[in-house]
Amino acid sequence: FFFTHKPAYAMLRSLVGSEMCIRDSCSSDKESLASAQGKGLDLNGLKFQKEEMIKQINILKKKLKDIDQQILQLDPDEKLPIVTSYKIIPENFIHHIEVQGNIKTRQNVLLYPEYSGSLIQIYVKEGQNVKKGTQLAQIDDAGLRNKLEQLKIQLNLSKITYERQQRLWDKNIGSEMQLLHAKTTYQSQLESITQLKKQLLKTQIRAPFSGTIDEIIANTGSNLIPGQTPVFRVVNLNNMYVEASIPERYISEIKLSTEAIVEIPVLRKTYSTQIRQIGNFINPNNRSFRVEAPLVNSQNNIKPNLTCKLKIKDYSNPNALMIPLGVVKENSKGDKYIFKLEALNKEGVYITKKTFIELGKKSIDKVEVTKGIKLGELILNEGAAIVDENQRVREIE
Repeated sequence: FFFTHKPAYAMLRSLVGSEMCIRDSCSSDKESLASAQGKGLDLNGLKFQKEEMIKQINILKKKLKDIDQQILQLDPDEKLPIVTSYKIIPENFIHHIEVQGNIKTRQNVLLYPEYSGSLIQIYVKEGQNVKKGTQLAQIDDAGLRNKLEQLKIQLNLSKITYERQQRLWDKNIGSEMQLLHAKTTYQSQLESITQLKKQLLKTQIRAPFSGTIDEIIANTGSNLIPGQTPVFRVVNLNNMYVEASIPERYISEIKLSTEAIVEIPVLRKTYSTQIRQIGNFINPNNRSFRVEAPLVNSQNNIKPNLTCKLKIKDYSNPNALMIPLGVVKENSKGDKYIFKLEALNKEGVYITKKTFIELGKKSIDKVEVTKGIKLGELILNEGAAIVDENQRVREIE
Protein backbone atom coordinates (compact mmCIF):
# COMPACT_ATOMS: atom_id res chain seq x y z
CA PHE A 1 0.00 0.00 0.00
CA PHE A 2 2.72 2.45 1.02
CA PHE A 3 4.87 1.64 -2.01
CA THR A 4 1.99 2.57 -4.38
CA HIS A 5 1.28 5.91 -2.69
CA LYS A 6 4.27 8.22 -2.76
CA PRO A 7 3.18 10.67 -0.01
CA ALA A 8 2.56 7.86 2.47
CA TYR A 9 5.74 6.05 1.40
CA ALA A 10 7.82 9.17 1.90
CA MET A 11 6.27 9.75 5.27
CA LEU A 12 6.94 6.15 6.30
CA ARG A 13 10.59 6.53 5.34
CA SER A 14 10.75 9.70 7.37
CA LEU A 15 9.09 7.90 10.26
CA VAL A 16 11.50 4.95 10.06
CA GLY A 17 14.40 7.36 9.93
CA SER A 18 13.07 9.16 12.99
CA GLU A 19 12.60 5.85 14.82
CA MET A 20 16.16 4.87 14.01
CA CYS A 21 17.38 8.23 15.17
CA ILE A 22 15.39 7.99 18.37
CA ARG A 23 16.50 4.39 18.88
CA ASP A 24 20.11 5.38 18.34
CA SER A 25 19.57 8.42 20.48
CA CYS A 26 17.97 6.31 23.22
CA SER A 27 20.84 3.84 23.17
CA SER A 28 23.34 6.67 23.24
CA ASP A 29 21.30 8.38 25.94
CA LYS A 30 21.39 5.20 28.02
CA GLU A 31 25.14 5.06 27.61
CA SER A 32 25.41 8.77 28.42
CA LEU A 33 23.13 8.29 31.45
CA ALA A 34 25.19 5.36 32.65
CA SER A 35 28.38 7.33 32.22
CA ALA A 36 26.74 10.39 33.76
CA GLN A 37 25.73 8.37 36.80
CA GLY A 38 29.26 7.09 37.00
CA LYS A 39 30.56 10.64 36.81
CA GLY A 40 27.90 11.87 39.30
CA LEU A 41 25.76 13.98 36.86
CA ASP A 42 23.50 16.37 38.79
CA LEU A 43 19.66 16.42 38.79
CA ASN A 44 19.38 19.30 36.32
CA GLY A 45 21.39 17.37 33.77
CA LEU A 46 19.08 14.36 34.05
CA LYS A 47 15.98 16.56 33.70
CA PHE A 48 17.44 18.13 30.57
CA GLN A 49 17.99 14.69 29.00
CA LYS A 50 14.41 13.73 29.89
CA GLU A 51 12.97 16.85 28.22
CA GLU A 52 14.95 16.16 25.06
CA MET A 53 13.57 12.63 24.88
CA ILE A 54 9.99 13.87 25.37
CA LYS A 55 10.44 16.36 22.50
CA GLN A 56 11.60 13.58 20.20
CA ILE A 57 8.64 11.38 21.22
CA ASN A 58 6.19 14.22 20.52
CA ILE A 59 7.72 14.69 17.05
CA LEU A 60 7.19 11.01 16.39
CA LYS A 61 3.57 11.18 17.59
CA LYS A 62 2.89 14.07 15.22
CA LYS A 63 4.24 12.10 12.28
CA LEU A 64 2.08 9.12 13.28
CA LYS A 65 -0.95 11.38 13.30
CA ASP A 66 -0.12 12.61 9.80
CA ILE A 67 0.14 9.01 8.60
CA ASP A 68 -3.25 8.26 10.17
CA GLN A 69 -4.76 11.10 8.19
CA GLN A 70 -3.29 9.69 4.98
CA ILE A 71 -4.70 6.25 5.82
CA LEU A 72 -8.09 7.79 6.55
CA GLN A 73 -8.19 9.34 3.07
CA LEU A 74 -6.87 6.32 1.17
CA ASP A 75 -8.49 3.40 3.05
CA PRO A 76 -12.33 3.56 3.08
CA ASP A 77 -12.54 0.26 4.94
CA GLU A 78 -10.37 1.26 7.87
CA LYS A 79 -11.32 -0.65 11.05
CA LEU A 80 -12.18 1.82 13.78
CA PRO A 81 -13.78 1.44 17.24
CA ILE A 82 -17.57 1.55 16.97
CA VAL A 83 -19.23 4.08 19.29
CA THR A 84 -22.46 5.99 19.75
CA SER A 85 -22.84 9.71 20.35
CA TYR A 86 -25.00 11.85 22.60
CA LYS A 87 -26.07 15.31 21.44
CA ILE A 88 -26.27 18.04 24.07
CA ILE A 89 -29.76 19.53 24.18
CA PRO A 90 -31.51 21.57 26.92
CA GLU A 91 -33.68 19.58 29.33
CA ASN A 92 -36.11 20.49 32.10
CA PHE A 93 -34.29 19.14 35.15
CA ILE A 94 -35.92 18.92 38.60
CA HIS A 95 -33.91 17.57 41.51
CA HIS A 96 -35.48 16.11 44.66
CA ILE A 97 -34.20 15.28 48.12
CA GLU A 98 -35.42 11.75 48.77
CA VAL A 99 -35.92 10.51 52.34
CA GLN A 100 -37.88 7.80 54.12
CA GLY A 101 -41.17 9.03 55.59
CA ASN A 102 -43.87 7.78 57.92
CA ILE A 103 -47.60 8.38 57.44
CA LYS A 104 -49.46 9.58 60.50
CA THR A 105 -52.69 11.14 61.70
CA ARG A 106 -53.31 13.12 64.86
CA GLN A 107 -56.79 11.63 65.12
CA ASN A 108 -55.77 8.11 66.07
CA VAL A 109 -56.33 7.55 69.78
CA LEU A 110 -56.95 4.89 72.38
CA LEU A 111 -59.86 5.83 74.66
CA TYR A 112 -59.35 5.18 78.38
CA PRO A 113 -62.04 5.50 81.06
CA GLU A 114 -62.09 8.47 83.42
CA TYR A 115 -64.12 6.60 86.03
CA SER A 116 -63.40 3.24 87.63
CA GLY A 117 -66.10 0.61 87.53
CA SER A 118 -67.67 -2.15 85.50
CA LEU A 119 -68.35 -1.70 81.79
CA ILE A 120 -72.08 -2.38 81.63
CA GLN A 121 -72.93 -1.52 78.01
CA ILE A 122 -71.28 -0.89 74.62
CA TYR A 123 -73.36 1.05 72.05
CA VAL A 124 -71.20 0.73 68.90
CA LYS A 125 -69.57 -1.90 66.70
CA GLU A 126 -66.14 -2.14 65.13
CA GLY A 127 -65.97 -0.33 61.80
CA GLN A 128 -68.88 1.94 62.68
CA ASN A 129 -68.59 5.63 61.80
CA VAL A 130 -69.41 7.93 64.69
CA LYS A 131 -69.70 11.69 65.15
CA LYS A 132 -67.95 13.76 67.74
CA GLY A 133 -69.68 13.48 71.13
CA THR A 134 -71.49 10.19 70.37
CA GLN A 135 -71.79 7.99 73.48
CA LEU A 136 -69.84 4.78 72.90
CA ALA A 137 -70.20 2.96 76.22
CA GLN A 138 -71.58 3.22 79.76
CA ILE A 139 -69.74 2.47 83.02
CA ASP A 140 -71.54 1.49 86.22
CA ASP A 141 -71.96 4.69 88.26
CA ALA A 142 -72.03 2.86 91.63
CA GLY A 143 -75.09 4.73 92.90
CA LEU A 144 -74.12 8.22 91.78
CA ARG A 145 -77.43 8.72 90.00
CA ASN A 146 -79.44 7.88 93.15
CA LYS A 147 -77.27 10.26 95.16
CA LEU A 148 -77.97 12.95 92.59
CA GLU A 149 -81.73 12.49 92.98
CA GLN A 150 -81.39 12.84 96.76
CA LEU A 151 -79.38 16.02 96.37
CA LYS A 152 -82.02 17.43 94.05
CA ILE A 153 -84.71 16.87 96.72
CA GLN A 154 -82.53 18.53 99.36
CA LEU A 155 -81.78 21.36 96.97
CA ASN A 156 -85.50 21.99 96.45
CA LEU A 157 -86.02 22.31 100.22
CA SER A 158 -82.98 24.57 100.58
CA LYS A 159 -84.23 26.78 97.78
CA ILE A 160 -87.66 27.18 99.41
CA THR A 161 -86.06 27.97 102.81
CA TYR A 162 -83.71 30.52 101.30
CA GLU A 163 -86.47 32.28 99.35
CA ARG A 164 -88.70 32.44 102.44
CA GLN A 165 -85.90 33.90 104.58
CA GLN A 166 -85.26 36.46 101.86
CA ARG A 167 -88.90 37.59 101.85
CA LEU A 168 -88.91 37.90 105.65
CA TRP A 169 -85.67 39.85 105.58
CA ASP A 170 -87.14 42.21 103.03
CA LYS A 171 -89.92 42.95 105.61
CA ASN A 172 -87.36 43.42 108.38
CA ILE A 173 -88.38 40.16 109.98
CA GLY A 174 -85.80 37.66 111.23
CA SER A 175 -82.05 37.93 111.55
CA GLU A 176 -79.37 38.37 108.92
CA MET A 177 -77.59 35.25 110.13
CA GLN A 178 -80.63 33.10 109.35
CA LEU A 179 -80.70 34.53 105.83
CA LEU A 180 -76.98 33.93 105.28
CA HIS A 181 -77.22 30.38 106.62
CA ALA A 182 -80.13 29.55 104.27
CA LYS A 183 -78.30 31.09 101.30
CA THR A 184 -75.07 29.19 102.05
CA THR A 185 -76.91 25.88 102.36
CA TYR A 186 -78.69 26.42 99.06
CA GLN A 187 -75.51 27.41 97.13
CA SER A 188 -73.53 24.52 98.64
CA GLN A 189 -76.11 21.95 97.56
CA LEU A 190 -76.30 23.58 94.12
CA GLU A 191 -72.51 23.21 93.73
CA SER A 192 -72.64 19.59 94.94
CA ILE A 193 -75.19 18.76 92.26
CA THR A 194 -72.99 20.38 89.59
CA GLN A 195 -69.96 18.32 90.68
CA LEU A 196 -72.02 15.13 90.83
CA LYS A 197 -73.29 15.70 87.29
CA LYS A 198 -69.69 16.03 86.10
CA GLN A 199 -68.84 12.74 87.78
CA LEU A 200 -71.80 11.08 86.10
CA LEU A 201 -70.59 12.32 82.72
CA LYS A 202 -67.29 10.50 83.33
CA THR A 203 -69.19 7.23 83.47
CA GLN A 204 -70.02 7.77 79.80
CA ILE A 205 -67.34 7.15 77.15
CA ARG A 206 -67.89 9.49 74.19
CA ALA A 207 -66.15 9.98 70.83
CA PRO A 208 -63.58 12.82 71.05
CA PHE A 209 -63.87 13.46 67.29
CA SER A 210 -65.69 12.14 64.25
CA GLY A 211 -64.17 8.96 62.93
CA THR A 212 -64.35 5.17 62.82
CA ILE A 213 -64.38 2.66 65.66
CA ASP A 214 -61.28 0.78 64.59
CA GLU A 215 -61.18 -1.61 67.54
CA ILE A 216 -63.21 -2.48 70.66
CA ILE A 217 -60.66 -3.61 73.20
CA ALA A 218 -62.64 -4.09 76.43
CA ASN A 219 -65.61 -6.41 76.83
CA THR A 220 -68.92 -5.88 78.64
CA GLY A 221 -68.46 -6.65 82.32
CA SER A 222 -64.77 -5.73 82.40
CA ASN A 223 -63.53 -3.79 85.40
CA LEU A 224 -62.06 -0.54 84.11
CA ILE A 225 -59.25 1.44 85.71
CA PRO A 226 -58.86 5.11 84.72
CA GLY A 227 -55.84 5.72 82.50
CA GLN A 228 -54.85 2.03 82.42
CA THR A 229 -57.58 -0.01 80.73
CA PRO A 230 -58.07 0.87 77.02
CA VAL A 231 -61.63 0.51 75.75
CA PHE A 232 -61.75 1.75 72.13
CA ARG A 233 -59.46 2.83 69.32
CA VAL A 234 -60.98 5.64 67.25
CA VAL A 235 -59.35 6.67 63.96
CA ASN A 236 -60.07 9.44 61.49
CA LEU A 237 -58.32 8.98 58.12
CA ASN A 238 -59.30 12.33 56.64
CA ASN A 239 -56.42 14.42 57.99
CA MET A 240 -53.32 12.38 57.17
CA TYR A 241 -49.78 13.72 56.92
CA VAL A 242 -46.23 12.56 56.19
CA GLU A 243 -43.45 13.04 58.69
CA ALA A 244 -39.75 12.69 57.83
CA SER A 245 -36.31 13.55 59.17
CA ILE A 246 -34.11 15.63 56.85
CA PRO A 247 -30.29 15.87 57.17
CA GLU A 248 -29.23 19.26 58.47
CA ARG A 249 -27.22 20.08 55.33
CA TYR A 250 -30.51 20.71 53.50
CA ILE A 251 -31.88 23.19 56.06
CA SER A 252 -31.26 26.20 53.80
CA GLU A 253 -32.88 24.54 50.76
CA ILE A 254 -36.24 23.55 52.27
CA LYS A 255 -38.84 26.26 52.87
CA LEU A 256 -42.52 26.33 53.75
CA SER A 257 -44.75 25.49 50.75
CA THR A 258 -41.85 23.73 48.97
CA GLU A 259 -43.26 21.24 46.46
CA ALA A 260 -42.95 17.56 47.35
CA ILE A 261 -44.01 14.11 46.11
CA VAL A 262 -45.10 11.19 48.28
CA GLU A 263 -44.63 7.66 46.93
CA ILE A 264 -46.30 4.76 48.78
CA PRO A 265 -44.81 1.52 47.41
CA VAL A 266 -47.39 -0.88 48.87
CA LEU A 267 -50.25 1.07 47.29
CA ARG A 268 -48.31 1.90 44.10
CA LYS A 269 -49.58 5.45 44.42
CA THR A 270 -47.95 8.86 44.09
CA TYR A 271 -49.35 12.03 45.66
CA SER A 272 -48.42 15.71 45.28
CA THR A 273 -48.11 17.82 48.40
CA GLN A 274 -46.23 20.75 49.98
CA ILE A 275 -44.14 21.21 53.09
CA ARG A 276 -46.39 22.78 55.73
CA GLN A 277 -44.17 22.56 58.79
CA ILE A 278 -40.39 22.66 59.37
CA GLY A 279 -38.95 21.77 62.75
CA ASN A 280 -36.80 24.28 64.64
CA PHE A 281 -34.89 21.60 66.53
CA ILE A 282 -31.84 19.70 65.24
CA ASN A 283 -31.73 16.17 66.61
CA PRO A 284 -28.19 15.79 68.06
CA ASN A 285 -28.28 12.00 67.58
CA ASN A 286 -28.60 11.98 63.79
CA ARG A 287 -28.17 15.69 62.90
CA SER A 288 -31.56 16.00 61.27
CA PHE A 289 -34.68 18.15 61.53
CA ARG A 290 -38.35 17.26 61.19
CA VAL A 291 -40.65 18.20 58.29
CA GLU A 292 -44.34 17.57 57.80
CA ALA A 293 -46.51 17.51 54.64
CA PRO A 294 -50.32 16.99 54.43
CA LEU A 295 -51.71 14.03 52.53
CA VAL A 296 -55.15 13.86 50.91
CA ASN A 297 -56.86 10.52 51.62
CA SER A 298 -60.00 10.77 49.51
CA GLN A 299 -60.35 6.97 49.12
CA ASN A 300 -59.44 6.13 52.74
CA ASN A 301 -56.85 3.61 51.52
CA ILE A 302 -53.92 5.35 53.24
CA LYS A 303 -53.39 3.97 56.73
CA PRO A 304 -51.37 5.34 59.66
CA ASN A 305 -47.77 4.09 60.02
CA LEU A 306 -47.39 3.15 56.35
CA THR A 307 -43.85 3.74 55.12
CA CYS A 308 -43.32 5.98 52.11
CA LYS A 309 -40.74 7.99 50.16
CA LEU A 310 -40.86 11.75 50.50
CA LYS A 311 -39.26 13.60 47.58
CA ILE A 312 -38.76 17.30 48.27
CA LYS A 313 -37.98 19.61 45.35
CA ASP A 314 -34.76 21.52 46.06
CA TYR A 315 -33.55 22.56 42.58
CA SER A 316 -34.92 23.10 39.07
CA ASN A 317 -33.44 24.25 35.76
CA PRO A 318 -35.63 24.34 32.63
CA ASN A 319 -32.55 24.53 30.36
CA ALA A 320 -30.15 22.13 32.03
CA LEU A 321 -27.35 20.45 30.06
CA MET A 322 -27.63 16.79 31.03
CA ILE A 323 -25.36 13.89 30.10
CA PRO A 324 -25.47 10.16 30.94
CA LEU A 325 -23.65 9.26 34.16
CA GLY A 326 -21.77 6.44 32.44
CA VAL A 327 -19.79 8.73 30.14
CA VAL A 328 -18.15 10.69 32.96
CA LYS A 329 -14.54 9.69 33.66
CA GLU A 330 -12.18 10.68 36.45
CA ASN A 331 -8.42 11.07 36.50
CA SER A 332 -6.01 10.43 39.36
CA LYS A 333 -6.56 13.96 40.70
CA GLY A 334 -10.31 13.50 40.89
CA ASP A 335 -11.05 15.80 37.94
CA LYS A 336 -14.06 14.80 35.85
CA TYR A 337 -13.85 14.65 32.07
CA ILE A 338 -15.66 13.37 28.98
CA PHE A 339 -14.75 12.80 25.34
CA LYS A 340 -16.17 15.16 22.75
CA LEU A 341 -16.52 14.03 19.14
CA GLU A 342 -15.07 16.30 16.46
CA ALA A 343 -16.06 15.53 12.87
CA LEU A 344 -13.38 14.65 10.30
CA ASN A 345 -13.54 14.82 6.52
CA LYS A 346 -15.07 11.36 6.34
CA GLU A 347 -18.72 10.63 6.98
CA GLY A 348 -19.40 8.94 10.29
CA VAL A 349 -15.78 9.21 11.47
CA TYR A 350 -14.83 11.42 14.41
CA ILE A 351 -11.83 12.09 16.59
CA THR A 352 -12.09 12.11 20.38
CA LYS A 353 -11.11 15.15 22.43
CA LYS A 354 -10.75 14.96 26.21
CA THR A 355 -12.72 17.78 27.87
CA PHE A 356 -12.76 18.53 31.59
CA ILE A 357 -16.17 19.42 33.02
CA GLU A 358 -17.84 20.58 36.22
CA LEU A 359 -20.90 18.72 37.46
CA GLY A 360 -24.03 19.81 39.30
CA LYS A 361 -26.84 17.73 40.72
CA LYS A 362 -27.74 14.34 39.31
CA SER A 363 -30.81 12.22 38.69
CA ILE A 364 -31.06 8.44 38.49
CA ASP A 365 -29.17 8.07 35.19
CA LYS A 366 -28.04 11.59 34.24
CA VAL A 367 -26.02 14.43 35.71
CA GLU A 368 -26.10 18.17 35.03
CA VAL A 369 -22.98 19.76 33.53
CA THR A 370 -22.41 23.33 34.69
CA LYS A 371 -19.17 23.99 32.80
CA GLY A 372 -17.26 22.44 29.90
CA ILE A 373 -19.90 21.71 27.22
CA LYS A 374 -22.24 23.69 24.98
CA LEU A 375 -25.56 23.15 23.25
CA GLY A 376 -25.41 21.10 20.08
CA GLU A 377 -22.06 19.44 20.81
CA LEU A 378 -21.58 15.69 20.37
CA ILE A 379 -20.02 13.64 23.14
CA LEU A 380 -18.98 10.02 23.24
CA ASN A 381 -21.66 7.79 24.75
CA GLU A 382 -21.40 4.01 24.37
CA GLY A 383 -17.84 2.91 23.83
CA ALA A 384 -16.21 5.47 26.10
CA ALA A 385 -14.41 2.71 28.01
CA ILE A 386 -12.49 1.44 24.96
CA VAL A 387 -11.18 4.67 23.45
CA ASP A 388 -8.57 7.24 24.38
CA GLU A 389 -7.85 10.87 23.59
CA ASN A 390 -7.25 11.87 19.94
CA GLN A 391 -8.49 8.50 18.67
CA ARG A 392 -10.51 8.08 15.50
CA VAL A 393 -13.83 6.34 15.99
CA ARG A 394 -16.81 5.42 13.85
CA GLU A 395 -20.30 6.38 14.95
CA ILE A 396 -23.33 4.15 14.56
CA GLU A 397 -26.92 5.13 15.31
